[in-house]
Amino acid sequence: MVQRLVYRRRLSYNTKSNRRKIVRTPGGRLVYHYLKKPKTIPRCGHCKDKLRGIQPARSMERSRMSRRKKTVRRSYGGVLCHKCVKERIVRAFLIEEQKIVVKVLKAQKAKVKAEK
Repeated sequence: MVQRLVYRRRLSYNTKSNRRKIVRTPGGRLVYHYLKKPKTIPRCGHCKDKLRGIQPARSMERSRMSRRKKTVRRSYGGVLCHKCVKERIVRAFLIEEQKIVVKVLKAQKAKVKAEK
C-alpha cells in the first residue's frame, strides 16, 4: 500500500504558491517539501530585454540584498538596458544640436533682413 502524504501547511489547493515535491526522509517516511516560486531577472522598462549584471531574485529577497546586486553603476542602471540608455543620450544630443541649428538659421535670416 502507498503511504499517504499530509500537507504541512493549511493551504490545501493546488496553486502556484503551494507547489511541493515528495522527499523521502532518512527515517523512510515520505513528506512534502514546499518549493519557492522561480526567481526572475528584471527586464528593461523600454525594450523588455533582460538586464545584465543584476541578480535574479523574488521581491522580498531583493529587498534584503545589497545595492550592488540590485543595480548597475550607470545612469538608469537596473531600470533600462545599455542600448536604451545610449539611444536616449544620442537622441537628446541630436535634439540639442537641432535647436542650435534652428537658432543659427534664424540669426542668419535676421542678419540678411537687417542688411536689406
